Amino acid sequence: MSKIFIYKRKSVTISKEITRLDHSRIKLAVSIGKDDVVLEYDAILNDFSKDIQIPGFRKGKVPKNVIERKLGPALASDVTGQIIERAMETVFQDESFPKEDMPLAYSTPALEGEPSNITLGEDYTFTVTYDVFPNITMGQYAGFEIETPDVRIMDEDVNRELEAVRERNAVVLDKDDAAPAAKGDVATVNYCEMTEEGEVEKNSEREDFVFTIGSGRNLFKFDDDLIGMKKGETKRIEKTFAEDFEDKDLAGKTKKIRVTLMNLKERKLPDLDDELAQDVDEKFKTLDDLKNSIRERLEHDLEHRLKTIKINALLEKIMENTPIDIPEAMLRVQLDAQWRNFARQLNVPVDTVKENIAKSEKGLDEFEALWRPEAAKALHSRLVIETLMKDLNIEATEEDVEKALEHQAAHSGRSLDEIKKNYEQENMKSYLEDDIKENKLFDLLLAKNTIKSGGEKDYLTIMEEKG
Repeated sequence: MSKIFIYKRKSVTISKEITRLDHSRIKLAVSIGKDDVVLEYDAILNDFSKDIQIPGFRKGKVPKNVIERKLGPALASDVTGQIIERAMETVFQDESFPKEDMPLAYSTPALEGEPSNITLGEDYTFTVTYDVFPNITMGQYAGFEIETPDVRIMDEDVNRELEAVRERNAVVLDKDDAAPAAKGDVATVNYCEMTEEGEVEKNSEREDFVFTIGSGRNLFKFDDDLIGMKKGETKRIEKTFAEDFEDKDLAGKTKKIRVTLMNLKERKLPDLDDELAQDVDEKFKTLDDLKNSIRERLEHDLEHRLKTIKINALLEKIMENTPIDIPEAMLRVQLDAQWRNFARQLNVPVDTVKENIAKSEKGLDEFEALWRPEAAKALHSRLVIETLMKDLNIEATEEDVEKALEHQAAHSGRSLDEIKKNYEQENMKSYLEDDIKENKLFDLLLAKNTIKSGGEKDYLTIMEEKG
């Protein structure tokens, strides 16, 4: 394949050969004829002549041989780079170049091997490789049979939520000085490590450490050792930690710890009555109102969860029938996003996280290798969804958007105008349209496939399962 283009009033012919590689990668061989190499070389030197200043010559009038002598060997390298850059620009701007063979926006074509410099009087050939959007041929997406669990909201589920409400509305009160510490009490302690000789280990002292007894949220896990202690009491504890203890610095070791109980508080839970319901929200007049609201919320959450389970099961089937060769550049973008999310969860800069992991036993490559399968699966699923929406001409109409906004307004307590204004200010309308299209696709898929019972499961198990 070749293309004629005009450059500084001279015709230059470029030949190109495209080879498709594995993993949605392209190898592009580009060749420039020897006569055209000279034309390009002279044109570039003419550009140099306009800017270069050499004593004894007027600007723009420096002879070619003087420029060559002045710039020396660096000239060939510079000219070669410019010729490659201009040739690539011309190839990709050519309207006849296949769109499916264009590089991904985040995949910069890389020269294959170390490119040689041009030689006047000879053709110049170079090769680049880059990633392209994967070729996707949709397989079967209808006629599958999947199983999903049968789940009902039970009284115990509502009662569990009610207990959580009580916990959130609990008050913390000082315990009597003579009262013993019990599980669930909030303790304030001073503690330190002790040597075999009974001395305080250097830099091991911790003062006014607050935690809930029984939560295990303390370094040495001395919750049970505090039970029965009274305010002001000091206790020496010896603890031996298992070989597989979560803290590697303590695993397999025995530590002597001195703990002083400085303060003790207890949590008082409110009674389950109408007054509690009214404290939660003024719209509730009775405890039954609160219970009914909790049940409605659980039903809504369960419905959403079961739909997600069904869709994920269907997508698994569809992906099995629609293999996609995920390009490395696309996978790299997904992994970089996971690094950012991971760092955000730790509230630490990405570079700091990577530096710490690089120094660890696993190292960056091994750590990231754990993410790659899930990252590839997420991309595979996303590409299947996008392709199906396109193939099935699924769109989000203005009426769809209006209904979605009205639904949000009705369930958020905000006015429709306020919701619309927020979407306009944040430029979020396109995201809403994407959600609408996805939901339309998912409803269509559910209608075209058979869903059967996969047996009974309880609410908590379903909500805590991954996927």
